[in-house]
Amino acid sequence: MVSVFSRRVIAYVIDFFVVSAFMWLVSFLLNFAMSGHAYSVYQVLIYVVPVLIFVYFVYCEKTFGATVGKSIMYLQVRSKNGARISMPQAIVRNITKIYWFPIIFDWAIGKIMKTDRLMNTITKTVVIDELR
Repeated sequence: MVSVFSRRVIAYVIDFFVVSAFMWLVSFLLNFAMSGHAYSVYQVLIYVVPVLIFVYFVYCEKTFGATVGKSIMYLQVRSKNGARISMPQAIVRNITKIYWFPIIFDWAIGKIMKTDRLMNTITKTVVIDELR
């Protein structure tokens, strides 16, 4: 059986592809709206992409308790008391995912503290294994 950590990494990769598909659609629509000025689209995307990533993770985890990747890997995000996470919890726990790489520091600091991710500790959330 694959560990929960491995499934979380796989879920994150799946979510990367889901967000990439959304980014492709947004860039296509922006290119159309900007009359084919590709350089202008790339200037706008630097601001749109982090917002899209953040909104995806916050919306999915708040509304469904999991992103597409987590759902496929049978993982759920919950408060430590077992309830669905609140909007403030979803916002804070996903702040490190805005540019994809701060999550590494979030995880590393969590490991140094002998816990899960730092943001999970701060928000009192956990990722649970639905297969158990």
